[in-house]
Amino acid sequence: MALGAFQGDVVWMVMREVLVLISIGLAAGLAGAKLVQAQLYGVTGHDPATVALAALGLAAVACAAGYVPAIRASRIDAMRALRYE
Repeated sequence: MALGAFQGDVVWMVMREVLVLISIGLAAGLAGAKLVQAQLYGVTGHDPATVALAALGLAAVACAAGYVPAIRASRIDAMRALRYE
């Protein structure tokens, strides 16, 4: 954690990186759905309900997975970490 940084700023910095990765993954997934549309059974590659449910599910899991390290990073005492290094 940066010296003098607020806990919320550190959490937001980590979560911003997570959100960028989520966006890239969703864009790649939508493009990939178009490619495998012939192999899907019963739904189209751009079925709105399926895409929305999958996107929300993946985003929720990714945010939860990123939030835990963000909280841990924000609770580190900077001086103690510098002494350890």
